[in-house]
Amino acid sequence: MIQDYLIAGHHIRIEGDRLVIAVGTLTGFAPFKAEADDGAATDGEAICRFVESAEEAPAFKEVLYANEIDGIVSYFGRYNGGFLFVMAPPEGETLELWLDESKRVANFKGNYNLRLLRFACWIAYGVATAPLETVAIHTSTIVCKGKAILFLGESGTGKSTHTRLWQEHIEGAVLLNDDSPIIRIINGKPWVYGSPWSGKTPCYKNESYPLAACVRLSQAPYNQIKKLSVAQGYGALHPSCPPDFAYSDELYDYISGVLSTLLSTVPVYHLACLPDAAAARLSYKTIFGREDRGIVGNI
Repeated sequence: MIQDYLIAGHHIRIEGDRLVIAVGTLTGFAPFKAEADDGAATDGEAICRFVESAEEAPAFKEVLYANEIDGIVSYFGRYNGGFLFVMAPPEGETLELWLDESKRVANFKGNYNLRLLRFACWIAYGVATAPLETVAIHTSTIVCKGKAILFLGESGTGKSTHTRLWQEHIEGAVLLNDDSPIIRIINGKPWVYGSPWSGKTPCYKNESYPLAACVRLSQAPYNQIKKLSVAQGYGALHPSCPPDFAYSDELYDYISGVLSTLLSTVPVYHLACLPDAAAARLSYKTIFGREDRGIVGNI
C-alpha cells in the first residue's frame, strides 16, 4: 500500500500497509493527500519515503537532545549512518525513526500510537526537508490581504489569543495554522504553508502565502510595538524553530540559512501587549497601515 502527500509543496510517499493506514488516521493529513491530479502520485520522485521497516533500529552514537512531555520521553541524535529519533511512552513499546545521510528514506518501527506517530512524522519531515530551505516554526499564523503574519512567543504568552483578536477585529483576517506552519524559501523569498500539525486548534489548510512580517509577543500592562534589528530578529525567531535540530550543526546550518533569508526580506517586531482589540489593531496598522519608525506608540 502506498499513499502520497504534498506538504509545503514537498512530495512525501508513505509505504507499508500498517504505516499508510496509521498516517491516514492522523487528524489533519487528509487535506495534504496527493491524488493523481496533483502529479505527485504518478509523476516525479518523492523527496522522502516514509517506510515501515522490518529491520532492527540502529543504536545511538550520540544523543543530541532529550525531553519529557506527559511521561513520553523523546531522544534525538545520530547513529553511525544518519539521524535517529526514539519516543518512549510510559507504557508499551517505543516508536523508532531513523534516516540515513541522504535523508531520502525515513524508517518507522514500533508503536504507532497516534500521538507518537504524529510527532515522529513531524521530525521525519523536518529532517528530510531542512536541506531544501524549509523549516516548521512554532507560531500562530494569520492570513490578511493575501499575506501571512507569524505571531511567535513562548507557550502561554497569548499567540492564539492575539490571532483570535485579529479574526474578531480585523476585516478579512483568517487563521492559517495555530502551531506549526512551514516556512519555505522560494526564489529567495519566504513563503508560509499550512501543515498537518496545528496543535490543539484543528486548522489544516493546504494553502501558501508570502510572508509579510513576524511578531514576537510578550504580555504587558500596555500595548507597544517596536521593530527589531536583524540580530534581535534572529533572537526572536530562533526559539520557535525545532529544538531537537538546534543541537546538530548540520541541521542548524540549514535553519540558519532560512532565518537569514527571512530576516533580509521581511520585518520582525516585538509586541508587548494586553489581550485586547487595541493590541490587534496596533499590530495590523504597523504591518499594513503605515511606515514603521521604531516604537509605534502606546494605546
